[in-house]
Amino acid sequence: MMLIFAKAAYDAGKYFGFTYNEIIAYGAVGFLFFGAFAPLAAHLSEKTSRSFLMIVYHFGIGLSSILAALATNIWFFAFCLSLIGIFAAIYHPVGIAMLLSKNKNNGIRIGINGVFGNMGVAAAPIITGFILFYGNWKLCFLIPGIFCIIYGLNFLYALRSEQGNGTHTEESLDQPFAKNWLRALSSIGLSTLSAGFIFGAMTFIIPRYFETSLSNISTSVAITGLLAGAVYAIASFSQIFVGKMIDRFSPKLILLMISIGQILFIYSSSILENWSLFFMTLFAMAFVFGQVPINDIILSRYVPDRKRAKILSIKYVLNLSAGASVLPICSLMMQNGFEMRQIFGLMSIFAVFIFLAALLLPNQVTSERLDLTTN
Repeated sequence: MMLIFAKAAYDAGKYFGFTYNEIIAYGAVGFLFFGAFAPLAAHLSEKTSRSFLMIVYHFGIGLSSILAALATNIWFFAFCLSLIGIFAAIYHPVGIAMLLSKNKNNGIRIGINGVFGNMGVAAAPIITGFILFYGNWKLCFLIPGIFCIIYGLNFLYALRSEQGNGTHTEESLDQPFAKNWLRALSSIGLSTLSAGFIFGAMTFIIPRYFETSLSNISTSVAITGLLAGAVYAIASFSQIFVGKMIDRFSPKLILLMISIGQILFIYSSSILENWSLFFMTLFAMAFVFGQVPINDIILSRYVPDRKRAKILSIKYVLNLSAGASVLPICSLMMQNGFEMRQIFGLMSIFAVFIFLAALLLPNQVTSERLDLTTN
């Protein structure tokens, strides 16, 4: 739902009288709120019910998207995009904390969850591209919005009361942070900021980048959207592989390899075109997606369960705020004569900071891991 605007921005811009370079800045607040409201969601999950918040999540996003389809001026449209970001902020601190609370095979669990999440990233340009091909940008928001409402009703019908929500055992309440947790969280903070910008830029720019750089393959928004979706869908499975590797090997080693892959393949994507660009972008995106489970797993090994939702929310503030900076930065760069391929060069520089974060991450022995504690 967040990335519908990425594909529909050009057509929406024509409707409101803006160029693509100008209108993308109006979606920045929604991406900012996607991160900024995560701490509030984490706080509410402790005061109310996780299930209740997930109901609000579905209906809030659906209604906001329908309102965006009905917008007749740019400011109301931007307001609706911001509302989508606010309601979307509920998921990460609530859903990820629920997964990590099991303290069992967290790597593969987060990896599988990430694949399903990124299928949404893959679906956005495909579905939006075909709706644009047969309809208009308004339908791009209206149809998925209605789907969210229908799914929200189904979710509400199937809902069962969550047992023990918001409570902790006496053992978990007394559980301290692991040794070297400040250094680990510093590493997470550095890699989160860098990865947030890279992930936001890759997921937002690739659909439009393919439209302009795959000219020998197709210039159809439907076909280029399908190719962008294929990149996201195939690359997202790297999270399962990385999740399995983290359960077996040191996160420090995995993060080092991921960062090197990002530097090489993202930069290579900035100098290629057509099928060479498509396959290079596929590899680059695999390394970008592959990083997604790592920080959450590191966090679960150093932070006790009672504090994970709050720290996860702070992590997503950093991650998604960095992602929100993509739109105004890209808009400013392109308005000043920079090309999209030069933004890829900038992303490869950000990947260097992920390499530094991997070096900062401490080595942890098995006996110090908090994710092996049974709650």
